[in-house]
Amino acid sequence: MIRPHQKQPASPDRPPLTPRQHEVLQLVTEGYTSREIAHRLKISLQTVEVHRYNLMQRLNVRNVAQLIRQALVYRYVSNSYPANDTDGD
Repeated sequence: MIRPHQKQPASPDRPPLTPRQHEVLQLVTEGYTSREIAHRLKISLQTVEVHRYNLMQRLNVRNVAQLIRQALVYRYVSNSYPANDTDGD
C-alpha cells in the first residue's frame, strides 16, 4: 500500500510526483486556493505556485480544470468525495 507521503511508483503512462507535489495536487482537487494551500502546508504562496506550475508541466496541461482531470485519469486522487452537507436539508 502506498501512503500519501510516499513517492508514487513511476510508469510510462503516469509521471512520478514528489510527496509535496502529491499533497498540493490533492488540495487543488479539493478546491483550495493557492493561498489556502500555503497556509495549510505552512509554505510560502510562491512555493505553492512553483509546485502548481511544475505539476502542470509534468502532466502537460494548461489550466486547473485539465490538471484536475489528469489527476483523476492518472489516479493520483480519488474521484469519490464526501457528500456535501450544505444542500439545504
